[in-house]
Amino acid sequence: MANLKSSLAETSDRVTDAPVYNWVYRMLPRAIWPYAQLARWDRPIGWQLLLWPCWWSAALAPQAVAPSAVHTGLPSLWNLLLFLIGAIAMRGAGCTYNDLVDQDIDDKVARTRSRPLPSGRVSRLQAKLFLVAQALVGFLVLIQFNPFAVLLGILSLATVAIYPFLKRVTDWPQLGLGLAFSYGALMGWAVHWGSLALAPVLLYAGAILWTIGYDTIYAHQDKEDDALVGVRSTARLFGNRTREALAILYLGTIALFFAAFAASGMGAAGGPSWPAYAGLAIGAVQMIWQISSLDIDDPDQCLALFKSNTVFGWIIFFGLIFSALWSLSMPVYGG
Repeated sequence: MANLKSSLAETSDRVTDAPVYNWVYRMLPRAIWPYAQLARWDRPIGWQLLLWPCWWSAALAPQAVAPSAVHTGLPSLWNLLLFLIGAIAMRGAGCTYNDLVDQDIDDKVARTRSRPLPSGRVSRLQAKLFLVAQALVGFLVLIQFNPFAVLLGILSLATVAIYPFLKRVTDWPQLGLGLAFSYGALMGWAVHWGSLALAPVLLYAGAILWTIGYDTIYAHQDKEDDALVGVRSTARLFGNRTREALAILYLGTIALFFAAFAASGMGAAGGPSWPAYAGLAIGAVQMIWQISSLDIDDPDQCLALFKSNTVFGWIIFFGLIFSALWSLSMPVYGG
């Protein structure tokens, strides 16, 4: 393994900010590496963070009514699988699109200069064709859902299209990322019900604040290079007051998630929903740990804290799943 790591570290086919030893380099042919790097297959945290709002919403939606033969209170495993495939495909497509838009910037930033486009290992035409292929996979997933969800999913493309340009014109590009990455909070509900309600909108708003928070932590890795090339971010905007900003963002996330759970009517027919709220409390503790641990001048630690947000995702998701299971275990009274 040591020899493999050394070999990979020296090859020009690697991306410097990606893990040296991962399944892409171990299992895929070398010719595929540049495309895997475009899609960030070597960095799964991105599609995980895109997936969580989908799965949260998919787990919340069936609990809006009492469990019955039709609505079991548990999310559809088929829908969860479709969201997983869609998240991987659309995150890859989004990263490829972002790299096409940002090629000139990536060439000026040390962390991104080795990516396939600025390094010349993939042409712009090849990247565009790969983008189309990934988008087609995402579209095939989307059309498995009801017509309302299909239309809603198509509308999400507007948020994806504008995001890469925001860092050039505003200090809040993380808000644009939040709008795009949190869209699944609407989709999970729409797929189940064929409509929207207040609960998924509140969940969406909370997920947007969460995304701004974790991507601010991530952006602190590049703040010096960003300042040199004129890229704007909430990391540069908040600066030494990042802890205070994160406290507000994460508090807003928890408050909006709490409101979303309450608005969904979870447990209204007699099934207690306390595990969901317990999960929310544990998630809040995980967020407090992020804030208290943060050192904005330590890029490695910023990356580790950013990645820890998938733990937060699991906490909220399992809270919702245990809530559904608890409700199913309780007797239902009345006619």
